[in-house]
Amino acid sequence: MMKKHERPKVAVIDPNTLSALGLKGILQNVMPIMAVDTFGSFAELTANEPDDYFHYFVAMNIVLENKPFFVERSRKTIVLTLSLGTLSQLSEFHSLCINVPEQELIRSLLALEQHAHGRGEHLPPMPQVLQQKILSDREIEVMSLIVQGYINKEVADKLNIGLATVITHRKNIMEKLGVKSVSALTIYAVMHGYVDINKI
Repeated sequence: MMKKHERPKVAVIDPNTLSALGLKGILQNVMPIMAVDTFGSFAELTANEPDDYFHYFVAMNIVLENKPFFVERSRKTIVLTLSLGTLSQLSEFHSLCINVPEQELIRSLLALEQHAHGRGEHLPPMPQVLQQKILSDREIEVMSLIVQGYINKEVADKLNIGLATVITHRKNIMEKLGVKSVSALTIYAVMHGYVDINKI
């Protein structure tokens, strides 16, 4: 089991290396306290103390080929599917359709995370540095509107500030948080309770 002070771990088990590494990057943004390991096969996972993992994000074919193992751990298993039509045969698992635009995938991951760990239940506390309030109130307002899909001009109009001011705020927010995309900004905003997931 997890040793004290060790970060909880999640496993991505997918023979598609590009897919596994992409999901790993997104998961590390959605759940910065988690360590994410990737495995190309079921054999690789089982050779690495599989029960140490909080969750498995698993390609559908691997789940189907090793169903008894995953059924026993169905609460920890999230099946990666390419379409929503194939879920009937795996109804006992949570699933995640990965063949969607990035913003939609991130929304699904955040919804899963909030469903399973609403109000931070069952999760270790966030590192102190991630708990600190980094942004000013105005920057939080700007960020909130950006992640809800408003463009700079609309943000300026809504907040009664100049377009140049919005652009400056946007640049400062990205720099302070060390993020480079709206997707990463969305994750930060939802995880810190600045934006309701239903508004993105």
